[in-house]
Amino acid sequence: MKSALSHVTVLDLSRVLAGPWAGQVLADLGAEVIKVERPGTGDDTRGWGPPFLRDSDGRDTADAAYYLCANRNKKSVTIDFTTAQGQAIVRDLARSSDVLLENFKVGGLKAYGLDYESLKAVNPRLIYCSITGFGQTGPYAQRAGYDLLVQAMGGLMSITGRQDDEPGAGPQKAGVAVTDILSGLYATIGILAALAHRERSGEGQHIDVGLLDVQVACLANQAMNYLVGGTAPQRSGNAHPNLVPYQDFPTSDGYMIIAVGNDAQFARLCGVLGLAALAEDPSFATNKQRVLNRRELIDRLSAVTVTHPTAFWTRSLENVGVPGGPINSLDAVFADPQVRARGMRIDLPHPASGSVPSVANPLRLSETPVTYRSAPPLLGAQTREVLGERLGLSSSALDELHAKGIV
Repeated sequence: MKSALSHVTVLDLSRVLAGPWAGQVLADLGAEVIKVERPGTGDDTRGWGPPFLRDSDGRDTADAAYYLCANRNKKSVTIDFTTAQGQAIVRDLARSSDVLLENFKVGGLKAYGLDYESLKAVNPRLIYCSITGFGQTGPYAQRAGYDLLVQAMGGLMSITGRQDDEPGAGPQKAGVAVTDILSGLYATIGILAALAHRERSGEGQHIDVGLLDVQVACLANQAMNYLVGGTAPQRSGNAHPNLVPYQDFPTSDGYMIIAVGNDAQFARLCGVLGLAALAEDPSFATNKQRVLNRRELIDRLSAVTVTHPTAFWTRSLENVGVPGGPINSLDAVFADPQVRARGMRIDLPHPASGSVPSVANPLRLSETPVTYRSAPPLLGAQTREVLGERLGLSSSALDELHAKGIV
């Protein structure tokens, strides 16, 4: 079976996370992704460790785990495009590419003749995706933007963390660079839409993705709570602003999650907890009333959940169809039977270490499944292959470029 994007070539000039994440998704779907990196150093995240991947003798390699999370199925080509010859090589690669990904500052590639307008002139079908902190326009367009900063400016940190009257209160970032990840996914969606448009029109286009735009868009119900209600939501720990009970609860050996989504589930929860009368109490019978009387209800439920271990409650809730479960550490996540059954850990052959672990793509396509063709590449591992095959450069020409430090 062919992969969905086996006919697509992506020139990936991005680094760190948002752009590389988009490139990896496209690569998993079958696209040929050519990752252009700086000679000698490569993507910044290669050095963002420890931990580093270890070789067969147990020594650290040059590649950090961070780099490994977003670069499988790609080909690494090192080109110094601050030089005229390097710019010409990138331009020639763009001439035969379908998509270009970049996350330089606004206007950063114009000095090298690698901006959208310049490359559109040599390849009108090119889909050029720019990912920046604040987008291509607006008063902040020239600013550098990083995930943590945008989580703060985009409102996510204002609604994440314990509420002000609890110990440890204060704004909190997410444990993963979610704005980068979401921006990479939005970029992927935009690229797929642009490819669909090009099938009908024959035209490429410029895609402008700003991290701040993405973060604001992904405030979802919290944004609408503010826009409709007129009051800015506050931090509420693990509680849900619109559903109760929908949060963490103490157990005799730790904590668990109970996530009640409707009144019927609440009634079944009360039965399991031996509090059946609560489901008939007008103060708690409907979700609206439970939200209004949140504190009293949570205290009464917690007084019961703390009497048994998490595993007991997980089994009990599962038996009556109430969503609930443990708060897993990552070792428990990858040991979880459901995670294992879905094959969410994969291992790929790697020239330095023998194999490298990776987290599987969650997409399950029946006719064009994702493929895992190669581990994240060593720096410049495919330079000669790609430039020889795609541009027809001879071995002696490549040797000369290497001697000059251009590749």
